[in-house]
Amino acid sequence: MRMNIHDSIIAIVLIASLGFFASLGAREYQERLISRIGFFTMVLQTIAVLWAVMLWVINGANPIHMQEITLYATKGYSFIIDFYIDSVSVMYMSVGVFLTSLITRYSRYYLHLESGYKRFFNTILFFNIGYTVTVLAGNFETLFIGWEILGISSFLLVAFYHERYLPVRNAVKVFSIYRIGDVGILLAMWASHHLWHENITFFKLHNYTLVHEHLSGHSVIGIFISLCILVAAAAKSAQLPFSTWLPRAMEGPTPSSAIFYGSLSVHFGVFLLLRTEAFWQHQPSVRIIIGIIGLLTTLFAYPVSRVQSTVKTQIGYASIAQIGIMFIEIAMGLQTIVLIHFAGNAFLRTYQLLISPSIVSYKIRDMQYHFNPNAQSVEDRLPEKLRNTLYVLSLREFYVDKVLTILVFGIFKYVGKKLSFLSTANIAIVLPIVYGAALLLLLYQQSIPPMLSDYIPNMVAIFGLLLVMRSFVERKRPRLSLFLVIMNHLWIALGISFNESFDAMHLYLYLSGVILMGSLALVLLTLLKIKEQSYFDLNQYYGHIYEHPRLSFLFFISILGVMGFPITPTFIGEDVIFSHIHEHQILVAFAASTSYVLGGISLIRIYARLFLGNHVKNYHEVALKTS
Repeated sequence: MRMNIHDSIIAIVLIASLGFFASLGAREYQERLISRIGFFTMVLQTIAVLWAVMLWVINGANPIHMQEITLYATKGYSFIIDFYIDSVSVMYMSVGVFLTSLITRYSRYYLHLESGYKRFFNTILFFNIGYTVTVLAGNFETLFIGWEILGISSFLLVAFYHERYLPVRNAVKVFSIYRIGDVGILLAMWASHHLWHENITFFKLHNYTLVHEHLSGHSVIGIFISLCILVAAAAKSAQLPFSTWLPRAMEGPTPSSAIFYGSLSVHFGVFLLLRTEAFWQHQPSVRIIIGIIGLLTTLFAYPVSRVQSTVKTQIGYASIAQIGIMFIEIAMGLQTIVLIHFAGNAFLRTYQLLISPSIVSYKIRDMQYHFNPNAQSVEDRLPEKLRNTLYVLSLREFYVDKVLTILVFGIFKYVGKKLSFLSTANIAIVLPIVYGAALLLLLYQQSIPPMLSDYIPNMVAIFGLLLVMRSFVERKRPRLSLFLVIMNHLWIALGISFNESFDAMHLYLYLSGVILMGSLALVLLTLLKIKEQSYFDLNQYYGHIYEHPRLSFLFFISILGVMGFPITPTFIGEDVIFSHIHEHQILVAFAASTSYVLGGISLIRIYARLFLGNHVKNYHEVALKTS
């Protein structure tokens, strides 16, 4: 019976993957074929999920851990694809396949004759792969694979109407917030490796004796891991201070808003907390923080939702408030209530968003012929000055977005602008000299005093971080911005190479993907520079995808390789080198994870500004579309 469950889980993952690749082979004009591939993929996956759930229940409904594939293994390190089945994954998988099946059917007619019909279904099925892998993940490494796929597919869906300014701008913002959450995941993975001295599985986390034994002498590390997980969860589920990305993600088509930001994707922060609950549930301070974040988010989202001018953004903030309540329920240990709450909120928001286009016209007609003044509400009993103040603050979203921009991205922008002297000419002269000096220190490391040797990895990693900060604010030279990101990878790898446990083969694995795909990206930008002399900078969105669609696609694939998209050599290499950062090298871990995040944002910004947006040439003007 257990083997049958195993086969069913593999079938679920394979069906999701095969459906996506099958959709890539269809032609743009073959709408019926494309929609049928999407719908039948979800139908088959639904059958496989129902079969797996039935076998799981018959088998006793006990948690099941399955170790599947070892992608990479060396002495002291292994990257293993693990799957884990319990009540949380069963609920999320069941709700996910049902709603995605519904959306694929709905979208067949909703997006009829849209220019991006095939692209939409491709992205839907791509998202489904990420959703499936994340929900079924048995360890942090496997979860991070799905987590990254969700981030990229979210960017593509928000920017679906890429000929418009606002969807592209908001897509970059959503991706940026997602990358902030990635910092939490990366640091949690790094600290967990040192705490457990292995790639810990979620199944082992439910062994209270094992967890207590490791945390008894490392309570600080335990709290650090828990807080990193909380940061990732808050970013993914749009909790304070990351709440404002969700309403802006509604720029995509209504079906994508319904399935991803209204019902599924936004609940992954809740999923992460539920999946790791066995680790932090005996840490009262962490539970209190989770509850406070949920409470503050609910109190924030309720008044903001009341003043929204669009139905979709109002629903978005209402969903944020409900997820805040879920955070409170998680803090109280009410897992079953949370799962029921998740299912109810997912179905409700999907329904609300799918009918939002028609309900607007209905409400307008209803108000025109049957207008009745609202009854007195709670707000009417408040003093007028207080009521007006709350109204203005709600309209401005309590300045949360502005504060987040200043406190997080503002610091990086400030430092990056101070490094404006790093021009192309200066970099060509200074970087080889400095990098060569660092390599000499590495070669003669044995001759360096131990006290000084301990600080060298920190200095090298910080220098790499400064390079990517400069790339983050570059506006004139796209190739320079890309080159700085590539150099950042080289400096991070060099900094970690000073650790005595580092294996040179791990370095080659990591840099092979960076150098290969980075070189390809530089060549493609050079070709674009030759073709578009007058429209080649990062000051605005140029929309070159209209005239250079193949070049745009190849560049997008190349930057995914540079930023470490699953399962590229860069992705595996990044996980490998993170495992070599020592427990006391917190500064190196922070610099490496921050560089990873900022580098990804910089690369997506290059792609968005050069290739997306309304085409700068007037003979490619396109009528604006609504979502």
